[in-house]
Amino acid sequence: MLAHSPISSVLGISTIVLCLVLPSPHGWSASFTSETSEDPLQQESSLSDLVPRDTVITLTLKEAVLHALENNLDISVSRHTRNIRVTDIVFQQAQFDPTVQLNGRYDRTVSPLNRPVFGFGGVPLGSDPAKFDQNDTHFSLALNQKLLTGGTYDLTFDTNRNSVAGPNAFLFNPSYGSNLLFNLTQPLLRNFGSSVNGTLIVLARNAAAIEYLGFLLQVQTVISQIEQAYWELVFTRENLKVAQATLRAAEELLASNRAKVKAGIMADVEALQAQAGVAGRVEQVLIAQKAVEDQEDQLRRLLNHREDHLVQTTPIVPMDNPQHDYEAAHLPSTIHSALNNRPEILQAKKNLESAGAQTQFAKNQLLPDLSFQGGIGLGGLGNNPRDSWDRLGSTNYYNMGGGLVLSYPLGNRSAESQYKRRILEAQQNQTLLQRMRQQVILDVKEAARRVQTNYKRIRTTQTARTLSERQLKAEQERLNLGLTTTRNVLQFQGDLAEAKGKELRAILDYNQALSNLRLVSASSFDHYDITIK
Repeated sequence: MLAHSPISSVLGISTIVLCLVLPSPHGWSASFTSETSEDPLQQESSLSDLVPRDTVITLTLKEAVLHALENNLDISVSRHTRNIRVTDIVFQQAQFDPTVQLNGRYDRTVSPLNRPVFGFGGVPLGSDPAKFDQNDTHFSLALNQKLLTGGTYDLTFDTNRNSVAGPNAFLFNPSYGSNLLFNLTQPLLRNFGSSVNGTLIVLARNAAAIEYLGFLLQVQTVISQIEQAYWELVFTRENLKVAQATLRAAEELLASNRAKVKAGIMADVEALQAQAGVAGRVEQVLIAQKAVEDQEDQLRRLLNHREDHLVQTTPIVPMDNPQHDYEAAHLPSTIHSALNNRPEILQAKKNLESAGAQTQFAKNQLLPDLSFQGGIGLGGLGNNPRDSWDRLGSTNYYNMGGGLVLSYPLGNRSAESQYKRRILEAQQNQTLLQRMRQQVILDVKEAARRVQTNYKRIRTTQTARTLSERQLKAEQERLNLGLTTTRNVLQFQGDLAEAKGKELRAILDYNQALSNLRLVSASSFDHYDITIK
């Protein structure tokens, strides 16, 4: 609390005893008691709504900021978007996960024979053909995976049981066969290497990082919006006090004029002018009260995500006094901090990084497609599964082979056009980053100038308000001596109210300028000791 706040010195602070109940995690709940002195405005039945109610919500600026970070809808939307992008990383990484496949199959084939085969005897001429009755049971277990190097492999183990009904000349009937096969395909030029095949993962990570930075930007923006709305509510409330004080001054002038008219030392027209002045001041109070309620709704919208909170009419009472001491900012260090921490700059860097990854991938696609393809396998056969597996493990029965496959599209115009496109996009992103850095520098300089200008306005408007007070006092003394008119006094009262309003506006503009400087320099989190996990 500032001991010598200009607002307090100009307007005074109403005596209100408030019991604070902090906002609950699920919404606002407040139960307050207030004691107010008799308000002169309550004598006007049309102004009964201006009398403070028994229930109010008190709120410090930091409480407002923290409450908004939990409940603001814009932050919630940005948080969901960020989480969606994170799932894209897992999706791209999953392209390199191994796959297991298990197959089981049974087949029986009964086919007619036109001639002896496999030891079957012939059949008499004109009779039905002999039957070839074969049963086959097959199981296989396979593992395949795409490698980050660009290759693919599959490892398969299969076993089968085969039997043929009737007399035959097979060595084993039924027979059990087993095979273990490994095949590998590996690019050697195009699509070779983890840097090429991990491009989509890099892009997904950068996209998630960009969304996270967008989330941070949204949080900082909401903090700034809360600060702006909070100080705007402070201004409208203090401006209402100015309007009420001006109304009281007009009422006192009316009472004084009526007494003088009754005493016969003042003309009736002076009382009528004072009465007209009171009516005009009542209108200003009503307009100021509406502005307060409008600003309370704006703050409610930023603080809450539930509609039932927006229909509330409970007054919101800001508890923090605005700062009016000059807060000097070292411009070079502020610019340096902004260039290193502004989410927009970091997003532009991530976009440039993604463009570089895409350029490297496109460059790799210019190479010929040269791949190694090879495989090796073991086999086993027996009259029972154990014999089949023993022969498989003996490595006496095997197959192996491999070779190179080369392909290259004549002209390769598609890959060349994509490579040129990626180079241009990378150059574009580099230019965008440079433009963004320049804009950030200008934003910081403009925000710093706004702070300085609004601080100087405070001193200037204070002087103007002091002079208006002296002018009004002098004019009131002239009225008491009969040297001026009520109209002139009312005019000076209006001038004083306008001067007070300008002083208030300068003070609140200064605080809003400090908020804007924190936004453009990305220092809001440090100011409130906020950590984003």
